[in-house]
Amino acid sequence: MSHHLSGPNLRSPMDDARLDLTDLFAFGVPGDRTVLIMNAHPVATAAGAAFHPDAVYRINIDTDGDHQADVAFSIVFSSPQDGKQTATVHRATGAQARAHEAAGEPIIMEAPVGTGSEPVVIEAGPCMFSAGLRSDPFFADLDGIVKEFQWTGTDWGADKNVLGIVLEMPDAELAAGPVIGVWARVSLHRDGKLMSVDRGAHPSLTAYFNAEDAKEAYNRGEPATDWDTYREPWTAALQHFGGYDPQTAEQALHTVLPDVLRYDRTKPAAYPNGRTLTDDVTSARLAMLTNGKVSSDHIGPHSDLLPEFPYLGAPHPAPPTG
Repeated sequence: MSHHLSGPNLRSPMDDARLDLTDLFAFGVPGDRTVLIMNAHPVATAAGAAFHPDAVYRINIDTDGDHQADVAFSIVFSSPQDGKQTATVHRATGAQARAHEAAGEPIIMEAPVGTGSEPVVIEAGPCMFSAGLRSDPFFADLDGIVKEFQWTGTDWGADKNVLGIVLEMPDAELAAGPVIGVWARVSLHRDGKLMSVDRGAHPSLTAYFNAEDAKEAYNRGEPATDWDTYREPWTAALQHFGGYDPQTAEQALHTVLPDVLRYDRTKPAAYPNGRTLTDDVTSARLAMLTNGKVSSDHIGPHSDLLPEFPYLGAPHPAPPTG
């Protein structure tokens, strides 16, 4: 999956779906504005779906190419009361952006989290924010991948929901220059400490590249050390999957390591230059893994996306029981 079930043994981190980062998107919209979307909680339903009140959901922005955060948006949520939650968004810069705590200026306070079909949209100065239950934009023939590329024509994500976090703002709110690097992280307060339990930017990395006993360490890690830590084992993985020679494998890995989504805003967003909600990242990853032998899973993007903020489609109804 894109980044679903990113804990060991195809489970959510800490066996808690609320902590499971599923996808990250970065793209531009008219008016010189940038959209950042962080989704969590795979297979969420209206009944009981909530963000973790002890977690920090964070979108990190690198503005100078050193793979460290220069700007960070941290989103924290209240404990659910009668099925309702609120969200507070902090914007941090400098050293505060490189810590994992929710720090910096609160730019949105106690915004309601949406649970129905209509999104709750908050405007605060030049920024727009929405959080809540939405349709999962991820599309892939997962059964076909498991069946060694015997395609079924079934889109696993067609009827799934996630909890979405959407921010939109003027380009200049992120960086003076056009090029940014973006990654997301979920951290959990536990026993008096804040622990990183999931992180990522490029889709479908940990599922294919990390051994089960390496996933927790990866989720705790920092992009700035990714190349030194993962170049060797991931080069071996590409040699195994796609028959790459070592040099070509390393060249391919430069696209995804460090695990930071690079977005040059002078160019149209299209993965791996940013990522839009319709980019076929599953096919891109399959082509990378197989050295071009498998170029597509033949599943297209979802048709329920919105043309305006918050862009994610309305949540699907719960499946019938019995």
